[in-house]
Order: sequence, then C-alpha cells, then structure tokens
Amino acid sequence: MKIAVTYDQGEVFQHFGRTEYFKVYEVDNGEILSFEVMSSNGQGHGALAEVLAGYGVDVLICGGIGGGARQALAAYGIEVCAGAKGSTDKAVKAYLAGTLEASEESCDHHHHHEDGHACCGGDEEEGCCGHDEEEGCCCGTKEKAGKNAGKTVKVHYRGTFNDGTQFDSSYDRGQTLDFVCGAGMMIRGFDAAVMNMEPGEETDIHLMPEEAYGMPDPRMIFSVPVAQLPGAEGLSAGMRVYLTDETGRPFAVTVTEKDDTMITFDANHEMAGKELNFHIELVEVL
Repeated sequence: MKIAVTYDQGEVFQHFGRTEYFKVYEVDNGEILSFEVMSSNGQGHGALAEVLAGYGVDVLICGGIGGGARQALAAYGIEVCAGAKGSTDKAVKAYLAGTLEASEESCDHHHHHEDGHACCGGDEEEGCCGHDEEEGCCCGTKEKAGKNAGKTVKVHYRGTFNDGTQFDSSYDRGQTLDFVCGAGMMIRGFDAAVMNMEPGEETDIHLMPEEAYGMPDPRMIFSVPVAQLPGAEGLSAGMRVYLTDETGRPFAVTVTEKDDTMITFDANHEMAGKELNFHIELVEVL
C-alpha cells in the first residue's frame, strides 16, 4: 500500500493543485516500511491524479482540495483524506492508527470546516472561496472560483515564447486538449484563463513563470558517476533523456554537464523559469 502526502519542508502542503512535491510512504500491515519525496513532475499539463496513479498511490492525504480534483483521483481509485495539517509523518501514522483528524475540505459547497462554518462563504454562483488565499482559503487555488470549475472543457491552444517561437499547438495536432477545469491538471495561469470563458470565445494570455511551471529548483539538479550509468558515454550536454528511479518509474531530465567521470542532470521541468504566451480557444464545455 502506498500513501502520498502533499509535502513542503516536512509539513502537509495545504493547496493540492499547487503542490510541487509528494512524500510517498510504502506501508504494510499498518507499518511504514520506507518513504521518498517525489516531484509532481511539473504540475499543469500532466494531471496530478495521473502522477499519483503513476506512483502507484492508494491514498492521498492533503490540505485543501477541489471537487474536480477529487473526481479525477476517484477515477484512479485513490482515496482522499483532506484537511490534514502539520507533520506529514504524524499524519500518516495517525491515518494508520485510525486517528487522523482531517476535515473534508473541498469546493463543492457541501463540506464544512471543523469549526462549523461553510468552506465557501461567497455567492454560490461565483464559485468557491471569495477570500484571498493568503488568508487561508481551504480550497487550494483561487482559479477554482468560476463557472467552468469542475467541468470538463475542450480547448485549442497555441503556445509561444516571447520571441514568437512556437513550442506547442493543439491546432497543429488537430486534436483538442481536454481537462477538468480547476482540478490542478493544468498550469495555474492557463486554468485561470479558461475558468470563465464561454464556448467559442478566444483569448491571449502572457504568463510569468510563477503562473506556469515555476522557477527552477536547485534541489532537482544532481550528478552521478558516468561509470555507474549504463549508456552515459553517449550522452552530451543539452540532451533530454529519461532516467528511472529506484522503483523503476521513468522521469525526464536534461543533461547539463558531462566530463570523463561525472555527468550532471537537471530534473526541473524544461519550461521552468520561462515566460509563456498562449492563444486559447474554448471549444466546448461538457
């Protein structure tokens, strides 16, 4: 059994849709056998639910989480324990002991905090959480407040860098991008742009790194001896390759340096630190 916890410096991270790391625990017969901290692999274009399913996770412990994210996790058979706080280790031990105190916080206008007041105090038509996230919004991200929140949308888009170079386009593929709006499946700025669009509407947005794939994390850069990595002899700086972790799961890295003895990899998302531009067309809301 595997239990994942949204993770930030030893604590349960409170906003599922923005979590950068999960601490994943291997459990058997109610005992923790091992654990490791894993990246969310560039939240956005890859659904966090899919990331957790790829890790083989059975249970998620987190802080605030939206209804759309719950649905996506449920589709993979992942149990959700929301509203947890404090140490991730203590949260897992409490879960195994059956004493985890976690409120079922979400953005569906039906769940409540432990002190009894409703999660969403604003106009229900406006969506969830009218107050600012810094004041303790239970629902993770303000982007969830919109008429398309929790709905599956179909969009066409074209992505470019500031110099006009195109890096991606659904138009070129001839296939829409489908995702649950507000579920943490997309980068934050893209999700926010679609949240209140109407079918047939088009918009152009400019995203800073904080609204896209974030800034590079130096902890994601590591070096290994060339002799310990079969095939490393044929790699060179700038190449994008896949490595496997100790459980056999692949993850993408970029070769940044290599000499006769050592090779250095960067596991940050290749778009980390970049400003991005998108032309977005909302095709359909299901």
